[in-house]
Formats: sequence, C-alpha cells, structure tokens
Amino acid sequence: MLSVLRNRTYRHLFTAQVAALTGTGLATVALSLLAYDVAGDHASAVLGTALAIKMVAYVAIAPVVGALAGRIPRRVLMVVMDLTRAGVALALPFVTQVWQIYVTVFLLQAASAAFTPTFQATIPEVLPEERDYTQALSMSRLAYDLESLFSPALAVGLLTLVSYNWLFAGTVVGFLASAALVVSVVLPKPTPVERMGSVYAKAAFGSRLFWATPRLRALLALDLAVAAAGAIVYVNTVVIVRDHFHQPAGAVSLALGAFGAGSMLTALALPRVLTKVSDRVVMLFAAFALPAVLVAAAAVTATDPGAWSWAALLVIWALIGAASSAVLTPGGRVIRRSAGDADLPAAFAAQFSLSHSCWLLTYPLAGWLAVGAGLPVTAMVLGAISLAAILGAVVLWPAHDPGRLDHVHTDLPVGHPHLVDARHTAGGWRHGHHYVIDQHHYTWPRPDGQLRHRAAAGHYRLFPGA
Repeated sequence: MLSVLRNRTYRHLFTAQVAALTGTGLATVALSLLAYDVAGDHASAVLGTALAIKMVAYVAIAPVVGALAGRIPRRVLMVVMDLTRAGVALALPFVTQVWQIYVTVFLLQAASAAFTPTFQATIPEVLPEERDYTQALSMSRLAYDLESLFSPALAVGLLTLVSYNWLFAGTVVGFLASAALVVSVVLPKPTPVERMGSVYAKAAFGSRLFWATPRLRALLALDLAVAAAGAIVYVNTVVIVRDHFHQPAGAVSLALGAFGAGSMLTALALPRVLTKVSDRVVMLFAAFALPAVLVAAAAVTATDPGAWSWAALLVIWALIGAASSAVLTPGGRVIRRSAGDADLPAAFAAQFSLSHSCWLLTYPLAGWLAVGAGLPVTAMVLGAISLAAILGAVVLWPAHDPGRLDHVHTDLPVGHPHLVDARHTAGGWRHGHHYVIDQHHYTWPRPDGQLRHRAAAGHYRLFPGA
C-alpha cells in the first residue's frame, strides 16, 4: 500500500491531510476543556450544540463550494481554507462567551467543509490508475482512524506540560503545515466545468447527480446504514462503558480503540480484496453485518455486566469499525466511476453534505433513545434503520451495473460533437460509452436505452439552460 507514496504530489497531499487531522484532533480536546471553563456544568449542552452546528455547516457549505469549484484554483482554495482554520484556531484561546464558541466552531467547520471535498476530488486526478486510487482511499481511512487514536493521546501528553490553550497552538501549526504542503506541489489542471445555470442550480447539481444515478442513491443509503451503526459508538460508548459496565474512564478509550482497530485492519486489507471482488459485493456484504452486530449490542447491554460481556462489547465495536470501513472506503471509487472529471468536486461535495445529513439524523436519535428508552432499545432501533437502508441499497444498486451503456439520444441536433460515433435509428441517435450524468445525459437510460430527457424536463433538469 505504501508504494503510492512514491508519487510526490500525493505524498505531500497525504502528509497535509495527516497534519490537518492532527490539528483538528488537538482542537477537539481543547474545545471540550474550553467549553467546560466557559459553561461549567452546561458544557455537555454547549458541546452538543456545537456538534449540531458542525453538521449544519457540513451540510450547507459543501454543495456551495462544489458549485464554485470551477472558478477557484483548487490549490488556492485548499490553502485559503487551511489559513482560515489556522486563524480561527488562533482566536479560540480568547473566547470567553458561549456564543463565541458557536461562531468559531461554525467558521472552523465551514472551512473544513470547503477543504475536504476539494481534497477528495483532487486525489483521483493525481492518481488516475484504479489500483493507486484504491490504495489512496485506504490510506485516507487509516489516517482518520489513526488520528482518532493518536491525537487524544498526544493531547494528554501535552497537557502534562502545558495548559490546554497551548493545544490550540498545535492546531494552528497543523493547519499551517497543511497549507505549506499543498503550496509545495503542482496539481493537475482540472477539466473545465461546462454546466450552465444559476449558482443555486450548480450547487444543487451534486445532489441531483446522486438522485439520478442508481449506484449513488445506493451509496447514500449505505451511508445511512453506517451512520446508524456508528452513532451508537460515538454517542453512547461513554454511557455504556461507565454506567452499564462500571469501567474506569480509561476503558472508554479502550472501547473506541477497538472500533478504530477494526476499521484500520479492514482498510489495510481492502486494496487486495477490491482487485478480486466488486465494490458492490464488498460494500453490501459488509453492510449486512451492521444490523446483525447491533442486535448483538442490544443483547450485551440487556444482560448483567461481566467479564464475558465486556469482552463481547469490544469485539462488537471492532466489528462495527471493520464493517463501516469496508462500506465507506470504496465509496470514493463509486463516486469516481459515476461522475465526469469536471464534476468530481460537485460529486464529492454532495457526498460530503448528504452523508453528514445522515449523521445529523442518527446522532441525536442515539442520544435521545438512550435516555428515554434505554441502550438495548437504542441498538435495536438503529439496527432496524440500518437494515432498512441496506435493503434499499440492494434494490437501488443493480447487480448488473456496467460502466458502458448503450443509449439513444432524441434531443441532440444532427452534427452535434457528442454524436460523432452514433448511428441513426428510428428512435434517434444510438451509441454507447462510459455513462455518467452530465450536460448531455440528464437521466439514467431505460432498459431499452432510451433517454427520458423530454419526460423529465417538466419535473427537473440537471443542467438548466443546457
């Protein structure tokens, strides 16, 4: 897997991602301590609201950035967002009011919502070979998992030497290092975007792309399945460990570490697996494990705590991490296959926004259900949501899903450049190629290859003015 780091551009971008993630991890710990200083006993409420603001920023900002991606050089955009995050982090030690926490969190996460999809859309252009890109996706998954384990440990070590305000200085260094690494490389020139229409129409394109492409609709359903399973880990682990199993505070890190270890081991194995098995088979097989594991979680939390049930919980958390990684990591391959080069920023921005909408639903649900109905019911409800989402993905994602599709155009004039290899038939101009939704293909073809452009035009059009 490390062979992909021989590519200098990717090596610098990956290191930039690691630096930014480390800075974000330090900021997470420091922000929790800052909230306690400012709000005291109400710190949990403040952090809960801050988490909701983070998700709102992710959902709202990413599509707008996707719409503007063609107007701003990607390197400039990523560097500006890194500098913005560094500036916000630099201001955090001076925060003294709750509302100031909310404003700074929104600015910080809005910059992240602009940086991350742009970074994701750049990698497949830096690494055009499928094998290299698959390795890069696994490397990215490993970076996220290692950050979740390493950053808190680094923060604890630093807090033995300095006050938590200095953690924000570490955050600033992380973002500045990320900006410097991005500046140090020359990125491939992106394909010009040919979409027409208002900024709103361009911002909505990514979401409509997901709606019009069967495998992307299935990907969104799988994102919901992962969010349902992941929510019980991120929201309820501390309650399960401390209140149900009566374990010390350090055991919370152990449980989260088990989740991260399962995810990392899967990420390491995926590049080899995906050379032999299709994305669809891997993702659906892993997804079906999620509701089964959540049923096991319900059983464990419904029984009296003991040594066997504590060990079982760690195994369950590791399995959730492994299954989630197997679903999420190949998602970039699915998106890359389903969008033209020019539309990758919009596609990744839409996936970033829509997937976080799923978390915005499951996070509060996991918290409210745990308080009102108990942990076993919470696990069962989230398992039911996960199962329903997976069944939806099975229906939405055809088992036979070739990249090349034959189709008939009825809306393009004779001599149009797109019809250069088409043959005239009674129904229109027929040809075949790798099929994605773009300015010439508004809808997915019917089994007979007919494009429903005119029928769809009365309801919506992906490319207004095209």
